[in-house]
Amino acid sequence: MQRKAYLPGVATLLAALVTGCTADNGAKGSAIDAKADGATPPVAAPGKYRTLLEPCGAVEPSALKDLLPGTATLPEDQQRQALRGTAGVTYDTDRRVACSWQGDSPNASHQLRVDFERVVSYDPAVSDDDRAQEVFATKLASASVPIATPPPQEPSGEESATDGVGDGSPSPTASPAGGGEADGAAKPGASTGTATGSATPGTPAVPSSGAPATGLEPRVLDGLGDAAFIDDVLGRAGSTAQRRTVSVVFRTSNVIVTVVYGEQPALSTGVPDSEELQEKAQSLARKLAEQFDE
Repeated sequence: MQRKAYLPGVATLLAALVTGCTADNGAKGSAIDAKADGATPPVAAPGKYRTLLEPCGAVEPSALKDLLPGTATLPEDQQRQALRGTAGVTYDTDRRVACSWQGDSPNASHQLRVDFERVVSYDPAVSDDDRAQEVFATKLASASVPIATPPPQEPSGEESATDGVGDGSPSPTASPAGGGEADGAAKPGASTGTATGSATPGTPAVPSSGAPATGLEPRVLDGLGDAAFIDDVLGRAGSTAQRRTVSVVFRTSNVIVTVVYGEQPALSTGVPDSEELQEKAQSLARKLAEQFDE
């Protein structure tokens, strides 16, 4: 009976291959297990809103007629067209949409625009809401709203006690010799810094420049969305006519809503009323906020 030759080299090679495969599988398995056991970085929560309202349909016809009084005199077909609005050009209706309207009358022309922007964060560590806060802060910084500054620090008691001591200078509040009035006190006929033509105490002043009266200046608003502000700008439209534009911007979660309402009188001497425009713009903004909350 013939016996087959045994080749030690072939057996050794086969053993090496089996051992190598086993070791390789073990290394890969260890790597996978180590990765699975490691802590994964937290992912920020997505925003509340995934879609936006249809802007041209978000404003009720009754509200549009109030905001655009010139449309009331139009024939029915033209009025319907004017109230339909013009949609803004956009390439992603899930991210940003807008609509604008205009109404002309013999006395003035009114313009309205609403803009909805859904903010999305592409950083997994930053939520959509946090990113929306950053976008809102940028809009606030670019508006006419004054930014509150911290009050100046008063000097410490030690510094106050030593100021002006030993330098021979008189106290700024001391009266000069002879019992005359202190330096800087008002003298008959001297200007006291009060603007000429100021209103009688207890009555609101109406600035001749057309700037918003006290209490109507650009400011931060409370009770509208998560954060809001109102801006009021008076400028020239063309060579003579004055145009006032009131903007109300508010944020609700990861959506930023902008309402822009403007008026331009037909007469060059006319100045649009801040209070009326601001009230109407804020009223519309509140109605839009309610729709997003539904």
